[in-house]
Amino acid sequence: MNTLELDILFPALVAGLLVLATHIPFGMRVLQRGVIFADLAIAQIAGLGVVVAGLLELTAQPLLVQLIAAGSALCGAALLAWIERRVPEVKEAAIGLTFVLSASLGILLMSRDVHAGEHLKDLLVGQILWVSNTQLMVTAALTAVLLVAWKTVRQRQDHFVFYALFALAVTASVQLVGIYLVFASLIVPALATHKLKQRRIPVAYAVGVAGYVLGLLLSVWLDLPAGAAIVWMMVLVGAPVLLKRRTV
Repeated sequence: MNTLELDILFPALVAGLLVLATHIPFGMRVLQRGVIFADLAIAQIAGLGVVVAGLLELTAQPLLVQLIAAGSALCGAALLAWIERRVPEVKEAAIGLTFVLSASLGILLMSRDVHAGEHLKDLLVGQILWVSNTQLMVTAALTAVLLVAWKTVRQRQDHFVFYALFALAVTASVQLVGIYLVFASLIVPALATHKLKQRRIPVAYAVGVAGYVLGLLLSVWLDLPAGAAIVWMMVLVGAPVLLKRRTV
């Protein structure tokens, strides 16, 4: 492996580790609460904020774009908290509908943009191989704050607090790795280890890290889209863990 490949892969791996740091504990709570579509809905709403920022020609101001995306995600968090509180018996259907509506609105807003296809692809599969040092530093600082906040409030039953922290984590991750990889990072490690009674956290992180490492290597060696390769590698690593536990 040459120096250029290492220069690309190392920041991408750091981005993946930052995403996993928050998404594995949040993913476990998402499974526990039975709101699987929540991450897709929040990610799509955050992406909608990015789309709006692009239409307002604010892409040259990344901090402002981030604030708009975070504001959109927090609005989505408030909506999801309301849904879980008011219609808990059909919350998954309502949250799924929220995802579809926000995705459809994004397509409508981009319908007159000649670069819409490219923007949509970036939003879905991300550009993990091209993350900047600035993005990594900002995300690292936010990750540290979120982990401290999560440790402090995780035992509380407040719906909005959970969704607000979740929304901020997803907002940063979507712009690093895209919606598909955000969903995989949240769900695959948590799902693969959901039957484990001991050492669940380290095994979940092992599944996630292995998926990122193998996916990044595969993307470089075979010239494949990195995000899609990581999703598949994470599933292939996690499946034996899940199946092994089911046979015990």
